[in-house]
Amino acid sequence: MKDLFKRVKNYLADVLAEMKKVSWVKGKELWTTTLVVIVFSSVLALFIGVVDLVFRWLLSYIIK
Repeated sequence: MKDLFKRVKNYLADVLAEMKKVSWVKGKELWTTTLVVIVFSSVLALFIGVVDLVFRWLLSYIIK
């Protein structure tokens, strides 16, 4: 049991040491990349929606 607490303590100390090495993004960069992701996702959703409508129209044309 004593070994378990020592291992947990070492693990948490290692996590803390690694977190100090992390390069955190600045606010402006975070907003910019978030905006890029939202725009790209919206464009991709629009493209998939248009392709779906075209395939639906073609399939209904073929079936009739």
